[in-house]
Parts: sequence; C-alpha cells; structure tokens
Amino acid sequence: MLSGFSLCPGLFYDTPAQDGILSRIRIPGGILDSKQCRAIADIAENYGGGYVDVTNRANLQIRELRSGINPQVLQHLQNIGIGSRNFAIDHVRNIMTSPTAGIDPQELMDTRPLVQGWDNYIAAHPELSGLSAKFSVCFDGGGQVSVCDRLNDIIFAAVLIKGRVYFRLHLSVGVKGKPPIDMGIVLSPEQCLPVCGSLAQVYLKYTDPQTRRKLRLRELLNHLGCETYLQEVQQHLPFKLTPHPQLKETSYLKLSPLPLEKTANSNYFHIGIHPQRQSDLFYIGVVLPLGRLEGQQIRILADLAQKFGSGTLRLTPWQNLLITDIPQPCLSDIKNEITALKLDFSPSNINSALVACSGNKGCAASATDTKADALALAKYLQTHVSLNHPVNIHFSGCEKSCAQHSNSDITLLGVTQESENGALAAYHIYVGDSVRGVAIGDSNHKFGRQLYQYVTFDKLPRLLGQMLQLYKIQCQNPDESFREFVNRYEIVQLQSFFSSVI
Repeated sequence: MLSGFSLCPGLFYDTPAQDGILSRIRIPGGILDSKQCRAIADIAENYGGGYVDVTNRANLQIRELRSGINPQVLQHLQNIGIGSRNFAIDHVRNIMTSPTAGIDPQELMDTRPLVQGWDNYIAAHPELSGLSAKFSVCFDGGGQVSVCDRLNDIIFAAVLIKGRVYFRLHLSVGVKGKPPIDMGIVLSPEQCLPVCGSLAQVYLKYTDPQTRRKLRLRELLNHLGCETYLQEVQQHLPFKLTPHPQLKETSYLKLSPLPLEKTANSNYFHIGIHPQRQSDLFYIGVVLPLGRLEGQQIRILADLAQKFGSGTLRLTPWQNLLITDIPQPCLSDIKNEITALKLDFSPSNINSALVACSGNKGCAASATDTKADALALAKYLQTHVSLNHPVNIHFSGCEKSCAQHSNSDITLLGVTQESENGALAAYHIYVGDSVRGVAIGDSNHKFGRQLYQYVTFDKLPRLLGQMLQLYKIQCQNPDESFREFVNRYEIVQLQSFFSSVI
C-alpha cells in the first residue's frame, strides 16, 4: 500500500482507524459482478473483520484490517476491475448514479455509459489526484429512484425538452451541506463528459497539490463566483455553454437549488420487488442492516445473482443493494433464499432507512457506540412499531456526520455529558428541517430542530417508539413523511407529547 496526503481511505492507501486499518473500494455506479463480490469477501475474511460496509456513496469499506493487503492481491483486484486502474486517483470519491440506471422504467437516459466514461477520464488524468479527495460527480437519469438529493460537487440531472433528453448542470456553491445550484446550463448527453473534464481542469488550476487540506470546489466557487469559473471552463470547450432556447424565459436561469419532488418514501423506492423497463424482468431491493454484509452473505448473494439474474449486485447510496434481471417465475425462490440469509426486502423494515457511522469502536472522534446502539434500537422498534413508510434515523457519533451528509428525519448526535461518575455517553435528538419558520425557543441546527439534549440510550428506544407511533396515528395522509409531520408542530408541543418518557 501507499501513503500520502489523502485524508480519505482508498484501496491503495493505509488509513488507520480505531479498529485497525480501513480500506475503501471505489465502485463506480455501485455495480459489482459475482467474481468481484467473491474476491471482496475473501479479502474481508483473510485480512479484515470478515464483513464489509456499504457507504453512502455506494462504496465498500473493509474494516479491522490487521495489515496492508498483499500487493499481488491488489494487482488481482485491479485485473478484475476492482479499484481504479490508476492507483494515483483511487482516493477520489466514487462516481454516483441511480442504482436502477438502465432498468428504471421511468428514467430518461441510462447513465451507466457516462459513469464509465468519467471513470476512464479520471484514470487517464492522474494529475486529478491533486484535487480534493472529496471531489464528487453524479449523473442522474431522471428516473423514479433519484440520486439528486445526494450531496455532490457536480450533478448532471436529466430533463426532457421537446422530446429530447438533456442534462442540467448543477454545482455545489454557497453554504456547506446545501443542495447544488442549477447553473441554468443545458447540455446534450455528448457534452457532459467534456464539460465535466473542463470543470475538473479549471478546479485543478486553483488547487495546490502540495497542501494536505485541499480546496473544495464549493470553496473555490464561493471565492471566484460561478460566472467567472464558468467563463474559464468555456475556454476549454469547442461549444458554447448556453441554455436551451425553450428555457430562455423560464425561472430555471436563476440560480436556485436543485428542485426535488419527494414523497414519504421516495429515497427507498428501490426496496422490495419492482418491474424493470425490460419486459418480464424484475429487480429486488434488499435491506442491509446498517449497510453491513458478512463475507458468507456476499458470496451467497453473488450466487443468487448468477443463478436467478444477470450475475451482478448493485450497491445503493442508501446502504442497501439490488439484485437485477430476475425473471418473474424465479421471484418466489429468490425471496426464500434472501430470507434464509436473515435479510429482508420490506420498505417498512426499520433497518431500510437506519444509518449509523462506525462509532467509537471504529473512530476516536465518536462519543458513542453508534453501531451497537442503532442495532439495539432496531431490535426494539421491530417489536413495538409497525411502520407504513421508512423513517430515516441517523446515528452520528460526532458533528462530522460521516455516515449521512443529507438531512434525516431523526438525527441522534452522540455527545459526552459530565456526571458525578465521570463522562457519560448520551445523545442530542434532532427532528425535521433545520430551516423553516420556527417559533421563538426552537433551536435550529444543521441536523434539524433540537428536540432534546443529553438523552442516555436507555431512554431512546421507548422515546422513539412513541414518536413513531404518534406519527403513524396522527399523520394527515398516507403520503405525509415523518419530517413533514414533525414540522407541523413547535418543539414545545412535541416535547409535551413525550413528557412521560423523558
């Protein structure tokens, strides 16, 4: 393995963690074939803790590595398409697209060729290793399973104009953690990769490759201004960055956040059994508790994909996975096989939207054992609450929010409280949106509105159980999300509902 300035883990970079060496495997577009799955399972068992974690960028992490992976093994991984062909840029963030690219009946364009094209570009331009390792690109094909709400530096979002598919360009600018901004530029599919390359090259021009902490694209745009930046990008292109004529008089030319139309469970449409755009074929979205898979589970899922489907598994940014291209007569058999693995495919499963960082067992910055607490909470809720929709519950051991960068319905932030008996692990609880018209006394935070401070875990299961029961009983309609529900109330009203628990 190599060492260097990168603060982000990669396959070829030693990255120490609380529980050993951490290795991250980039999976462009999140698609793995059966042979790759088996190789990853071997590494997890031979070198690490025997499991892998799916991340919020559809990467894989192998934790508890006792030593660096053998160079011959790394070469084998490259030979079968795991990790970048060019190790110099292997730490750059994974390329994101919808996990249903190419199979979503509603998508406007299959974005997999764009993902592959951009990955090829990165591999051919090792100078891009000088960019921030957090440089991130997303291609959204306009389907039902959208990834437009995932935070990325650059998003190409498909739109239909007069019967033709174009991509709207969005860039991350302004306040950290906010959605990318629509630049008012419409591109043909053929123009996306040249524009992306030019965006990266201009970004590189302003990046000092010798510094440990690299300039983020958002920071550069805030300093230069979008107009100046895009003028420089234009100089690298043989075509003009202009809006489509149909959009000249529309509000889309005003800089605005990426418009998102979300329902209560839109991020989890992929869970369960769904028809593909290909006739008589289906995909099944499998719930992975906290995104974790044991080595043997990986092998068996790879076998199922080969036996019943096209031999591939697709990882999702919501830390679940898909098995695709399943003929209808095989659905019953594959459901039984998945159940035998002690996995589920129900959107109402509390684990479908439960997220946790590595916690204090894997990260020194974490105040709490988030993984263990999340699993204990899930066990309690599964026997006390029956949900109609997924509710996104996010355990974060510190303010960095590594496991999920976007807002959740409920965030549990790990903190330490001093007591007579020493430091006590606890959680601050946040609900709903962080920006809204709030009454005096409401406490806003990037995680949402603060509901409670310093709640020890022994009180959490019952409290959250009551919160979810109240939502289920009092939601205004079947499509009202938990976030919409809590946003209807002031914090003091919500606290009054649960005074008997806290």
